[in-house]
Amino acid sequence: MILSTTNPPIPAPQAVPTPSNFAREATSKPRFVELPIAPRNASPVPELTSIHSVKGRGPYGDNRYRGNCGGHIIRDLLRYFQPKNVLDPMMGSGTCRDVCRELRIPCHSMDVRKGQDAADRASYADCEPVEFVWMHPPYWRMVRYNADSRCLSNAPSLDAFLDQMELVLRNCQSVLKPRGKIAVLIGGYSDRGRYQPLPHLLVARAIQVGLWPACTEIIRFQHGNTSSRKTYRSSFIPGLHDVCLVFERV
Repeated sequence: MILSTTNPPIPAPQAVPTPSNFAREATSKPRFVELPIAPRNASPVPELTSIHSVKGRGPYGDNRYRGNCGGHIIRDLLRYFQPKNVLDPMMGSGTCRDVCRELRIPCHSMDVRKGQDAADRASYADCEPVEFVWMHPPYWRMVRYNADSRCLSNAPSLDAFLDQMELVLRNCQSVLKPRGKIAVLIGGYSDRGRYQPLPHLLVARAIQVGLWPACTEIIRFQHGNTSSRKTYRSSFIPGLHDVCLVFERV
């Protein structure tokens, strides 16, 4: 018997992933996240939970209007609370109006571009009492929408922004029917190196004016966020969501 003296082939060395490779792979494509199973209940919209993740904006509003959101979360909230009429004091491109039109719910829309300042009580003179208010305000000065000093994106300070938002909440509360709801979609962001937790700060102001959270906060995933396609030299924890808060009178 002859024994071979040839050594077995040595496998080629495998590349060891580096932290930078991990980061590149993690951000190069979307990853699927398994959500917790929601308990069964009598909700008319069982898919509406504390996490809202729907890709695409739907046939609502104008995607050319910077900073606006898709209409799916508005639609789900209206299907859940089933109001007979709606107020949108910051209509933007008309996303809420389009959702209400689809659901055949009367919607009173206002906007500072039309000369209607949501922080001014006089702007509500022609508004009948409503059962639901939808509000998607600027996230302070994260996006400057215009040069109008009345626009919330031009508030000179964080306190000034919150003061104006408090006035808006008071005004919306003044036309809210008993057991009516006010929904606000807002997110935090880093402003000049300091994080601004706008949802948390707004909850405190809402409580001051006599409003209380009507349900859990809803974390809305920001699919299609323009910042997701950018590359930054600095290191930070990216924000991929904003928060929908729903209030009712205490």
